[in-house]
Amino acid sequence: MDWLDALQRLRETRTPAVLVTLATVRGHAPRNGGAKMVVASGDAFGSVGGGNLEETAVRRAREMLDAGAVEPELLTLTLSDRAVVDYGVQCCGGEVTLLLEPVPVVPVVAIFGLGHVGLELARVLARHPLRLDLVDSRAEMLSPDRIGVPGRTGPFADAVADLRRHHLPVPESALADLPGGAHVLVMTHDHAEDLAICDMALRTPALGSIGLIGSRSKWARFRTRLREAGHGDAALERITTPIGIDGIRSKEPAAIAVSVAARVLQLVEGAAVRTPSREGARAE
Repeated sequence: MDWLDALQRLRETRTPAVLVTLATVRGHAPRNGGAKMVVASGDAFGSVGGGNLEETAVRRAREMLDAGAVEPELLTLTLSDRAVVDYGVQCCGGEVTLLLEPVPVVPVVAIFGLGHVGLELARVLARHPLRLDLVDSRAEMLSPDRIGVPGRTGPFADAVADLRRHHLPVPESALADLPGGAHVLVMTHDHAEDLAICDMALRTPALGSIGLIGSRSKWARFRTRLREAGHGDAALERITTPIGIDGIRSKEPAAIAVSVAARVLQLVEGAAVRTPSREGARAE
């Protein structure tokens, strides 16, 4: 499998990786500039030259994965029999600089309820590199007449996110198809739907976060109902309400959306730093 196919497979399986590029070559080296390889926690695909050069790059890439690195870095190595190395001498006589670029897992955000706030929130988040699942029990909320054609027309004409629309009479059923680490935002038109989604979300342990829009009195009622459904205090701590950042008092949908979007991006960035690497598919 070449590095490009491997990178695509790793992205599809939501496996973090590091793309290693032979950026510059001075003198002689085993490969020309531009050679690439992809490193996951348990596999490497492609080659930047073998020997100490490649082993050092793989080791550093896996250190970056273990640390949850999000910024690229440069690694310069001398290919000389006088250089101090860990994996065997390469005496080509040149010097190479490698660019190591983390390829993180694409974050997933699911918005349950595309009312006034939900639509405004989706518009903000759609401008970020996310998978954005839009879920509503009302078909008209997700119709092309209202939201256009993502990437072409309507409020999502300039979207860069991977938008996925789900018209589901039982919206909480969408939770089963969300990958681990997904961030869930509950803001439907119906408190009964909100409660059902919260109940099912608490039964989905791999979610990254659960946010619920609403007042303190709404949450007090929900806590009682969720306890009656068998959820303990520790489970209820998984739900954050109200959602958004502090300091924005406006109740306009656009203002609420900006506040919530800011908090979601904080969670996404925090999760990216903490995400441990995991072993990808074995090379064929």
